[in-house]
Amino acid sequence: MTDRDLVIGIDASTTAAKAVVWDAQGRAIAEARATYETSHPHPGWGEQNAEDWWVVTRRALARVVQSVDSARIAAIAVTHQRETFVCLDEFGQPLRPAMLWMDGRAVREVEEHGTERVHGITGKPPNLTPAWYKLLWLRTHEPSTLHRASHIVDVQGFLNHRLTGAWVTSWGSADPLGVIDMTTFDYSDALLDEAGLSRDQFCRLVAPGDIVAPIADDVADELNIPRGTPIVAGLGDGQSAQLGTGAILPGRGYLNMGSGVVAGTYSRTYAHSHAFRVLSAAVPGGYTFETFIGGGTFNLQWFVNKFAGVDPRALGLELSPEQVLETAAALLPPGADGLMVLPYWTGALTPYWDPHARGAMIGLTGAHGKSHVYRALLESIAYEQRFLTEGAEAASGTPVRELIALGGGSRSRVWSQIMADVLQRDVAIVREPESTCLGVGMLAAVAAGLHPDIETAACEMSGIGAHFTPDPDRVPIYEELYGVYRGIYPALRGIFPGLARIGEQATTR
Repeated sequence: MTDRDLVIGIDASTTAAKAVVWDAQGRAIAEARATYETSHPHPGWGEQNAEDWWVVTRRALARVVQSVDSARIAAIAVTHQRETFVCLDEFGQPLRPAMLWMDGRAVREVEEHGTERVHGITGKPPNLTPAWYKLLWLRTHEPSTLHRASHIVDVQGFLNHRLTGAWVTSWGSADPLGVIDMTTFDYSDALLDEAGLSRDQFCRLVAPGDIVAPIADDVADELNIPRGTPIVAGLGDGQSAQLGTGAILPGRGYLNMGSGVVAGTYSRTYAHSHAFRVLSAAVPGGYTFETFIGGGTFNLQWFVNKFAGVDPRALGLELSPEQVLETAAALLPPGADGLMVLPYWTGALTPYWDPHARGAMIGLTGAHGKSHVYRALLESIAYEQRFLTEGAEAASGTPVRELIALGGGSRSRVWSQIMADVLQRDVAIVREPESTCLGVGMLAAVAAGLHPDIETAACEMSGIGAHFTPDPDRVPIYEELYGVYRGIYPALRGIFPGLARIGEQATTR
């Protein structure tokens, strides 16, 4: 019989479920992906049909298992979009669409209930992403949903139940919901009481990397996975990315350059601050201090789709519009000839937590063109990341010496170099593009006995490729530009609420 030396990581993100088969060295042996829909029934709302999570995950699993000798599969673990949750009846069926992390309907609840006491318990500054505020919204607007809800579960909890029949999730998946006391890694009865809920409605909590249960026989037979294969408790996608990059030592951070830009560092002790949000780390008992820029590659795609008007195919080029604009932007000097951008396309998160904040372009003249705007967009996110990194360092007392980058933006050599120059830190690019999925693959590998502990798995299964160091000629230029950037938001902050109010009025006319 073939040794069971492979594991499967499942990443149920906001747009798709991806299943990747990993070996003990962190090499991707096979992968499959399938997508699902998001609905926006009202401006600012974001919902999904939770049943789609299972349908699509099952499809991805079935496809990926066909590509390998399934008898070699030793364990499976799930990572997922954080803060998203669904209310289920006693039979495990959705009572209403799942509410996503991006759903912004609970503005009043954040304003009324987002206190420093709640911040201290959960490690989450008051903002629209934690599910707790949306549960308060349901208490007011859909009380029957909460009354009928036998189960309120995160995405991993939902998928674990479909895979095993057990209502179990990790505290690393539940804590983004905003209902966990981060000093105990257990539910906060005070916060549940305030929402009119009980812990009986939530999943049993285990540590990341614990075995949830063996896969159900009928699911195993359907997917051609060996009966008894353990389903291992995963965690949210940000913490899984941190583990997948190997950034689980103090002083080494991860930088996920995706639609939003998420960065985090590891801490062995709890602290909370408006400069970061606190999450449970992959290493049980540890913490992730995380910063978040809402607009990353989203801002770049916005410019390409709305304004750039670049069609490489018309020029006979096998390039994307982003690659063409990046090549042109690389020819410009640091600072884009005096053009600066405030990248708050989706509001300001850490450390301002200002939902009214808006993007801005400062310094436009008739000499500026598309390449200037594109470079200014790249630089703006680097300035903002430096601001957030320095704030998190000051609040936590832990310096960040190196950042390990992943995500679509990390494939841009121009942007990665700008990051290194502006942050004045080394930026290394992960060897494995699917490092978020690799993180839970590591947890599965430890549970399967392929590695003795999480730290060893992180060392053996992660790796880096390209490496960028700060350019000594550009560092002083960016130092001066960063000083200018720091003053933009304070100068504009007072006008943003009025602009937001006008925009809201326009959507209701």
